[in-house]
Amino acid sequence: MKKILAVAAAAGLMTLAACTSSTPAENNAEAVADNLEAVADNYEALADNATNASDEAVLENAADNTDAAADAVRSNAQ
Repeated sequence: MKKILAVAAAAGLMTLAACTSSTPAENNAEAVADNLEAVADNYEALADNATNASDEAVLENAADNTDAAADAVRSNAQ
């Protein structure tokens, strides 16, 4: 009885896993957007460690632009 229950539960979980509504293109766009956000986070960390205000401003601007690019990728993927 336990084996039948385990098989039924596994079949149910596999059915749920197969019902994803994301296409491969959407998954790729999401991965690209996630990577862009990671780059933006790196720019922000570099800005925090900048030795002068000019470098900090340039890095913060790069972070903002990279975040905007991530948002654009997400909005175009939908």
